[in-house]
Amino acid sequence: MSSNTILPRSFYERDTLCVAKDLLGKVLKFADYYGVINEVEAYIGQDDPACHAARGCTPRTAVMFGAAGVSYVYLIYGMYHCLNIVTEREGFPSAVLIRGIELEKPMRLSLDGPGKLCKKLNITKNNNQIDLTQSNYFCVYDTTARPEYMTTPRIGIKVGTDKLWRFKSM
Repeated sequence: MSSNTILPRSFYERDTLCVAKDLLGKVLKFADYYGVINEVEAYIGQDDPACHAARGCTPRTAVMFGAAGVSYVYLIYGMYHCLNIVTEREGFPSAVLIRGIELEKPMRLSLDGPGKLCKKLNITKNNNQIDLTQSNYFCVYDTTARPEYMTTPRIGIKVGTDKLWRFKSM
């Protein structure tokens, strides 16, 4: 399934669109769950109106201004958690939203949608600001997989819908 090599910080310190595309086919590990990432969206900087950091650094978004490779978990609609991974350089707020995985262990299950993914894996705000480059419990493993993907506008947002920053494995 994977090489059990955790992606290093340098993987995440690159252009967010490159990181987003390159996360497809990688293996997300959380506790005893392992799944292949198959859908992501990019959110890039304060000029992206759909990015949480568009209004600046707040207690909620401070993690996005920090080190790459760190989890940014937040609650939407008062009931769904969403998992993002911070990208690029410190001080430049950007992240990749993990929208879907093909769960492989402990069972095979397609988890499409960031809320469904976090609910099944039990990822909550308690898992915010975890350094995914240093954790064996919560990390992303490298693979040699380079799946073909389609590019579309991001979904579930009202602004910034013109950006083709959603990538989904085919």
